[in-house]
Amino acid sequence: MPNTVTARRAGSRKSSGIRRGEVAAGWLFTAPVILILGLFLLVPVLMAIWVSVSDWQGRGSPFSGNVGFVGLDNYAAVTSGGGLAERNFGLSIRNNAWYVLIVVPLQTALSLFLAVLVNRAILRGRGLFRTAFYFPSVTSSVAITILWLFLFSTTGVVNSFLGWFGVEGPNWFNDPSQIFHNALATIGITGAPEALTSGGPLGVSWFEWIGGPSVAMFAFMLMAIFTTSGTFMLLFIAALQNVGAELGEAGVMDGATGWQRFRYITLPQLRPTLFTVLTLGLIGCWQVFEQIYTGTQGGPAKTTLTPAYLSYQSAFVSQEWGEGSAIAFILFLIIIAFTVFQRWVLRERPVSKRRARQYEVPPHEATPHEITETKR
Repeated sequence: MPNTVTARRAGSRKSSGIRRGEVAAGWLFTAPVILILGLFLLVPVLMAIWVSVSDWQGRGSPFSGNVGFVGLDNYAAVTSGGGLAERNFGLSIRNNAWYVLIVVPLQTALSLFLAVLVNRAILRGRGLFRTAFYFPSVTSSVAITILWLFLFSTTGVVNSFLGWFGVEGPNWFNDPSQIFHNALATIGITGAPEALTSGGPLGVSWFEWIGGPSVAMFAFMLMAIFTTSGTFMLLFIAALQNVGAELGEAGVMDGATGWQRFRYITLPQLRPTLFTVLTLGLIGCWQVFEQIYTGTQGGPAKTTLTPAYLSYQSAFVSQEWGEGSAIAFILFLIIIAFTVFQRWVLRERPVSKRRARQYEVPPHEATPHEITETKR
């Protein structure tokens, strides 16, 4: 018995030593990544937080004694200051909100449609189509933006194509008019009630909020849908290949149509991938920068201004480093809020009692023959 106890203790000491060695090896291998992330990600974020609550003007160290703490003044200047900074921030939020509202659903729907299309076994040349749809996603966004500027110029391919149908195309990237206002103008409505023009949040009137994106921003939206749908298509293809074929066959046996099988069998199984695609789409759409920087720099009339570009402009161009950092962290909070809301919308919901009753097997009444067999 003592020998058994001694052996157990020796074995436990040996296993604990192995665990300690594994932990040490794990920290050793992850230390370079942790060091790099801490040095180039965590430290700059902490510095930016301090800059957003200080009066640093971009000269010298932000931690020097000449830099003072101003609290939430920079945040108040862009959200409730009542001046140009507040209006610029309001315009950027309006532009980006419409960008997200239109681009995220359309790029998700298009990527899912393309995934279903190229995932069909009867389609010939599926590899060619997958490569063609994915190719814009691996092309430089700067190169795509320059190409888009040529395509949507006044004498570009898009306007030439519209001219074949007798439609005079707009001067896309120089047209600040909002598309919903233009739609109302076609039926003779060119003004708005005073209640919609006299006030609104963040220095932007309600009439401007509901006017939709500008023609210039709409061109950027088309570019975003064109360049990102291929990436999300690959995610949906991977998810579709994991959908059990037996469930679809069962639906066919039950007489379900193709749309019913997709809606009630395939789509529920794509919920995790759908959440990933929507989350990545939201983050990417709220962080639009390089297209604006390369294309219009926020013009015309600030209708393509986005919070990400406004943060850069405030900090690096106007030298308002505190306001630029504050805009960046407000944008971060907006992304977190939308992600949490989206997670709540797409959460797994328990089956209601009323629906559960539809799937309950009714109690079976025993026949006289079954009662006789039971007694035997």
